[in-house]
Amino acid sequence: MKNAFHSYDIRGIYGKDFNKEDAYKIGFFLPELLNTNKILVGRDVRSSSEEIFEALSSGITDASADVYEIGLSTTPMVYWLTAKYGFDASVQITASHNPKEYNGMKISRTNALPVGFNTGLNKLLEMATTRDIKPAQTKGKVIKFDKRDEYVEFLKGYLPDLSNMTISIDGSNGMAYLILQDLLADYNNQINYIFETPDGTFPNHDPNPLKIENVKWLSELVTKTKSDIGIIFDGDADRVMFTDEKGNFISPDLMIAVMGHYFMKNNGNETVKVLQDIRTSKSVGEYLTKHWPNIEMHIWKVGRAHAALKLREIDGLWGGELAGHYYFKDFYYSDSGILASLIILQIVKELKQQGMTIGELINEISKYHNSGEINFKIEHKKEAMEAVVNHFTAQEKPQKVYDFDGYRLEYPDWWFNIRPSNTEPYLRLLVEAKTEELLKEKTEEIKSIIAHYD
Repeated sequence: MKNAFHSYDIRGIYGKDFNKEDAYKIGFFLPELLNTNKILVGRDVRSSSEEIFEALSSGITDASADVYEIGLSTTPMVYWLTAKYGFDASVQITASHNPKEYNGMKISRTNALPVGFNTGLNKLLEMATTRDIKPAQTKGKVIKFDKRDEYVEFLKGYLPDLSNMTISIDGSNGMAYLILQDLLADYNNQINYIFETPDGTFPNHDPNPLKIENVKWLSELVTKTKSDIGIIFDGDADRVMFTDEKGNFISPDLMIAVMGHYFMKNNGNETVKVLQDIRTSKSVGEYLTKHWPNIEMHIWKVGRAHAALKLREIDGLWGGELAGHYYFKDFYYSDSGILASLIILQIVKELKQQGMTIGELINEISKYHNSGEINFKIEHKKEAMEAVVNHFTAQEKPQKVYDFDGYRLEYPDWWFNIRPSNTEPYLRLLVEAKTEELLKEKTEEIKSIIAHYD
């Protein structure tokens, strides 16, 4: 079970890293951990999700707490219902973007705040692995709690008139279409779907849109149908990514800058705080602060367990990550792929009315050459990171140094972030520079240092 507990959530290969007995134990100790007698539970469409739900629910009810069962749901729907209905605990059974053999749980507490390893999962693991199970004399109940229609109505408040647009959507056979089929029902003639049917075996591609090979079908559909934009969701619809009108994949961090056109439209001169992760392109902050000087950029660690808490702490209006998570104050400081896509569609519609495309706007925003995230599978991650940082700081003092979540060192014409993965055995590197030549030079220089630690 220990291998399934990570920085952000519980996740692993089902039947290997954790099993239904582990799910039962997690359920049994969760009410005590979060001091509640009712827990909201949703699940994705993976083949193992129902079995995990039954085991988790048995554990919760044996601890004399009630299960409020949503049924099949997106992860953001669980966040929204957790906060809106005042639950002090919720679980979404999902492995998000991982392949079909994986599953897991995303646990939230009061106000849909994430429970990460340092904020409760560590204690839950200890309880589940060291303590005896003594079922309560009075069992809890499983209560049906179907609020999907209400959630769709909330999202409709962000839905623009799409009548003059053409949109392509890849559902990745995940949970997005569960909501989209009702949300976008009036615009079926405007929308081209592929892989929309939820199917936990993911027969077409893994539900991970950050892997460029999974976006090729969407890119082809966009060009074939002359769409204004392409949209692709991950397995549980908490992440979303986009292509432009030519089918070119848009780096997700750049969409943080695009969203400025929505959020700053009716904003006065008050300071507006925007959150980005440590891997975000410098283009984002430069574009936003150039157009809206009252924007204050904040940079923080990768992952919902960190970002959702930080956005709330700074009272930010919106934020995002390179991985395609977008966080909103008006969504209880949580992330939602579908809400993000509706906001982007509003902007694309307005751009079209002005005779401009999303690709043209991205070209205005993006001023750097970027390596994308490069992964190194090495044992001595910490030593490799320190060696890279020491090498460059000895050459030239950086303009800025961020030393959380690995390191980000910024120089006048380039910067890099090097960080250990929280969920996989990788050291991750991202380099950005003003010229392609400089990007290549610095990337190769860093790679040669890391090679000594292979």
